[in-house]
Amino acid sequence: MNPKLYLVPTPIGNLEDITLRAINMLKSVDVILAEDTRTSGHLLKHLGISKPLQSYHIHNEHQTVQRIIQRILKGENMALISDAGTPAVSDPGFLLVRECLKNGIDIECLPGPTAFVPALVNSGLPTDRFTFEGFLPHKKGRQTRLTELKEEERTMIFYESPHRLLKSLQQFVEYFGADRQASVSRELTKLYEETIRGTLTEIIAYFAEKTIKGEIVIIVAGK
Repeated sequence: MNPKLYLVPTPIGNLEDITLRAINMLKSVDVILAEDTRTSGHLLKHLGISKPLQSYHIHNEHQTVQRIIQRILKGENMALISDAGTPAVSDPGFLLVRECLKNGIDIECLPGPTAFVPALVNSGLPTDRFTFEGFLPHKKGRQTRLTELKEEERTMIFYESPHRLLKSLQQFVEYFGADRQASVSRELTKLYEETIRGTLTEIIAYFAEKTIKGEIVIIVAGK
């Protein structure tokens, strides 16, 4: 068999949310490319997997991608994992996938955890048509993107960090209106998982009184 790059989803919180196929794949490859080798090391130890780990993250991917390509071409099978969820979804991975395809290297992506899917389905907002926006630009381009989204009719999905949540919700009020329906999911699959639904104003009032922790998915109704 020709060497491949395998994209292997990992749990977004609950360590039981990993497939048997993913475990077997991580056991079979030669090298595991990890966003944070310490975080991934804990997961692999929990799963009883001992494989060489190599760092691959947003700050070094341009410097390391060609070396990885050459190693795969020489016969090494590699798996790419992120700290949580499916690689290349708001995480490093696109550049490596693109370069593998340019070099005739096969790609195999396993199905598995992705934070926005349970958040969307759990929101109570329409799921037949939606747009995944991921993280909005922090500064340059943010207002332009929000202006474009004012006319978006599909359900919108955003990722956000705890310390930016209230600011983003307040900007959504400015661009989408205070009565726009939304939901905020945090700590998905973990002990303190919660989803808050309502108008943007109601959600802001709830989180204004809280200490906000954990990874966050915001779902906003379309126009």
